Amino acid sequence: MLDLKVINSVLAQLEEERGIPREKILEAIELALATAYKKEYGKKGQIIRSKFDINTGKTEMFQVKIVVDESIVVMDEDELEDKAQATTDEVQKDLYNPEHHIMIGDARRIKKDVVLGEEMIFPLEAQDDYSRIAAQTAKQVIMQKIREAEKVSVMAEYGKREGEIVTGTVQRVERGNVFIDMGRATGLLPYEEQIPGERFGQGERIRAYLYRVEESGKGVFLRLSRSHPKLLEKLFEAETPEIANGTVVIKSIAREAGSRTKIAVSSTDPHIDPVGSMVGQRGVRVSTVMSELGGEKIDIIEWSEDQKKFIEDALSPAKVLSVTLNEEEKQAIVIVSEDQQSLAIGKGGQNVRLAAKLTGWKIDIQSAINKHEDEMEMPTKEVYGE
Repeated sequence: MLDLKVINSVLAQLEEERGIPREKILEAIELALATAYKKEYGKKGQIIRSKFDINTGKTEMFQVKIVVDESIVVMDEDELEDKAQATTDEVQKDLYNPEHHIMIGDARRIKKDVVLGEEMIFPLEAQDDYSRIAAQTAKQVIMQKIREAEKVSVMAEYGKREGEIVTGTVQRVERGNVFIDMGRATGLLPYEEQIPGERFGQGERIRAYLYRVEESGKGVFLRLSRSHPKLLEKLFEAETPEIANGTVVIKSIAREAGSRTKIAVSSTDPHIDPVGSMVGQRGVRVSTVMSELGGEKIDIIEWSEDQKKFIEDALSPAKVLSVTLNEEEKQAIVIVSEDQQSLAIGKGGQNVRLAAKLTGWKIDIQSAINKHEDEMEMPTKEVYGE
């Protein structure tokens, strides 16, 4: 038997805690009851529907028939069975089945204004042992529909949060991949989306960038990242009101997660210093972001329409002597003094590599060795950004 108190309790809980509409669950119950009835008592081709009264527990069963005319093929039961087994689904739709169809002449004796293709509903007799036989089947289908409805609800909730920072608790770590409990869904932080060197323990709280929401047979998975440049952008947005209100704009980000990031910003208000806004009083804003990223170094520079100046600033902290642009090949030849060359290139080429990503220019670092006031030697170095 179906316990009304239990059903009402489940409906209230699912609606309140998981956001699944009561009507969706009732639809699932009615479909479950119809499925169970058809399995035990139905005939081939029948369309069975049910109406469940949540207040009384009373269930009414109905058979639905489609109104057709003489253009449909009419066969006796044996012919129908043979033909049905030997034909495609498309052909079977044109085969008359008295359990599925009703001729329009017969239908009009019941309802005068009936039209072709209309559904006619006929009540079915109650079966004494229906509740006992159907209970288990109904329960299984109900649970399946509840899972489906919950999946839709979770997809709708987290679909809106795609592109935001989310917080969860580490559930487990498998082969370097971190599974995160997000409450109604599971977050997956793949190894390649982690900050190198970070380690996570079970139960530890973690913040990450939600870059994709996926639906699978096992539920809804949230694809997370802590190495994505957008994570840094969202962290600054939370710390910097000027970004939130649009006064300061992040123009580009070049990031090597866990090591160093360069970020170019501009201001729509000439009275607002974009770099100062990002850094904050005594560096509190940038320090907060760096702390969240495990001490990752962050260079903040002001974006400029003057590409020479933009490239020069992007190579900070190195001091640049001159920048020559090849617009056709989008290549910049940057001249630095000999003592600034290693600083401009950076350890392992990181500084110039990030500058190239940030500006979108291929950068060729050359050093100038002063021999005389009017003579310089400029050996070419490796080109970055190709």
